[in-house]
Amino acid sequence: MAKEDYYKLLEIDRNASDAEIKKSYRSKAMKFHPDRNKDNPDAAEAKFKEIKEAYEVLSDPKKRSAYDQFGHAGVDGSAGGGRGGFGGENFSDIFGDVFGDIFGGGRQQRGGAQRGSDLRYNLELSLEEAVFGTDAKIRVPVLTTCGECSGSGAKKGSSPIICSTCHGHGQVRMQQGFFSVQQTCPTCRGSGKQIKDPCGKCHGQGRVQENKTLNAKIPPGVDTGDRVRLAGEGEAGASGGPSGDLYVQIQVKDHAIFDRDGANLYCEVPISFSTACLGGELEVPTLNGKVMLKIPAETQTGKLFRLRGKGVKQVRGGPVGDLFCKVQVETPVHLTKEQKALVEKLGESLSGGKHHSPQESSWTDSVKNFFDKLTG
Repeated sequence: MAKEDYYKLLEIDRNASDAEIKKSYRSKAMKFHPDRNKDNPDAAEAKFKEIKEAYEVLSDPKKRSAYDQFGHAGVDGSAGGGRGGFGGENFSDIFGDVFGDIFGGGRQQRGGAQRGSDLRYNLELSLEEAVFGTDAKIRVPVLTTCGECSGSGAKKGSSPIICSTCHGHGQVRMQQGFFSVQQTCPTCRGSGKQIKDPCGKCHGQGRVQENKTLNAKIPPGVDTGDRVRLAGEGEAGASGGPSGDLYVQIQVKDHAIFDRDGANLYCEVPISFSTACLGGELEVPTLNGKVMLKIPAETQTGKLFRLRGKGVKQVRGGPVGDLFCKVQVETPVHLTKEQKALVEKLGESLSGGKHHSPQESSWTDSVKNFFDKLTG
């Protein structure tokens, strides 16, 4: 049976670039992989072999030149595909390259160094510490490189040997019917090495658990949910790999006076009935000290006063926030007879309706209209 033209198989021009050849091969290989064609896997497998054979020829400059000059006769026997199978490769190899390139990985490095794990430390701060920044000393349990064996895992004076199972690759192939599956070597667990005489301190692991005291510099303006990264302070890497990072997770404790919303602070300020009526000045706290807040006459409870620039300087830049003071008019308690009499007398003098109590009068009118509609 005559073979189909390789260029037609890949649906490319004869002057196609290497990148175009590879792109077409990826697309075709995924399309005709037997696992994606369960209704007719045999036909898909045959097509897949042809596509692979075409790619092996056209991706090799010498083979491509011979094919362009002499056709199939110029490359018969040199291509890895055809009836001879996959030329030592298998679906695992092919799709490790194809899908690995697409999803950003390629085949896993065999017997390579491994980066240490990242760690997280939850740190509680007071509002003042979060706003102004602080140097926090933290104690973290972490895997560190064994000082006895310098991370090799082998007893001092000895060295690890090449793994006899995977021959240093860190991975082995398991044949499962038509497919060949690549797995982490069960003997060396992917390191590619075996330790015959393990270190007495780390027992061959190359790392030991220790408590490490660190100084975490917390910048001003952090808030709950922010993270501070301490590069290289995570777990030590394996087989000479780099250390991971330590992430300090910030949790700001509740404050007795202030609530925080981003860069702004909020507080409630109780004021006396007389101050609300006649006005006055009172001291209010800020994180930078006391300031005087002027209360105008006839201030109603719930009114917000804004103190610009008395909030929080944002950790990521931007304007300093504000402090909002919400006044709460306090009702006098534990009145004497004389005081009660004075309040009653004041109440009688204020019975002018809308003139003295506009909100109360407005509310009373709304209630009256509501019931009039119900009964009307």
